[in-house]
Amino acid sequence: MARATLIGFSAVAMWALLALLTDASGKVPPFLLSAITFSIGTGVGLVARLVMPAADKSRKIPPQVWLIGIAGLFGYHFFYFTALRNAPAVEASLIAYLWPLLIVLGSALMPGERLAWNHVVGALLGLAGTVLIVTKGGGLAFDARYAFGYAMAAVCAVLWSSYSLLSRRFPSVPTSIVTWFCAATAVLSLACHLALEQTVLPDGASQWLAVLGLGLMPVGAAFYAWDIGVKRGNIQVLGAASYAAPLLSTLVLIAAGVAEPSLRILAACVLITGGAALAAKSLFLRKPAVARSGAEA
Repeated sequence: MARATLIGFSAVAMWALLALLTDASGKVPPFLLSAITFSIGTGVGLVARLVMPAADKSRKIPPQVWLIGIAGLFGYHFFYFTALRNAPAVEASLIAYLWPLLIVLGSALMPGERLAWNHVVGALLGLAGTVLIVTKGGGLAFDARYAFGYAMAAVCAVLWSSYSLLSRRFPSVPTSIVTWFCAATAVLSLACHLALEQTVLPDGASQWLAVLGLGLMPVGAAFYAWDIGVKRGNIQVLGAASYAAPLLSTLVLIAAGVAEPSLRILAACVLITGGAALAAKSLFLRKPAVARSGAEA
């Protein structure tokens, strides 16, 4: 379980590169960027199939798995972009980033799982640290005029947490299936781009390299690693630790010279790191359970 949890957390680390690489990709509109990067992410899965053990082709994939996967990957991005178009970015991002807390709380409903106080408190500490990061120490101003955008952000949080929790109910479905979730997301994103956006391609080699990096890691390998983590790892710890993504993203931006260090960042670091440590306090101390649940088979 510990190994799968660490693999899942590697997805969080890769998502920390999202802001820097997106900024470096230029003015490519969101749905077009999603279409290009998920196409690259599909390629990551196809290459992985060459070196990974072949899946049992006689085993049928339940129809609901396709619905869960495509709704999770494409649905999250569709509603997130819609939220940003209809509400201020700070408030919309914070609402959307309730998904780690929803994963922690929702895990109590999963077979064989037990929600402990340290999971909840750890997730809340992470949320507090995220508020410091996203608001930059300022206040929040929820305005009724942006109710639709806020609702779309809430749908994002529900979709991604549901995708993560429901994926755990299908541990026998191979991670290679994420390849086709990425492919479907790329096609649907392209359709949204053609219907809603004006085409603006990356300008120059550096922007294309940033797009390639996005497709290989935050939009590519990260989703495969996350699938392993939520199916076989400690999902409460992963949920709480996911609040490290905005912190790590900020630290990456500071290292790249895009952002400045501050006491606010230090405070957020203490809150998020402390919350993740609290949530994971028993992960490496307890004895492995025998046949705890089907998700760990």
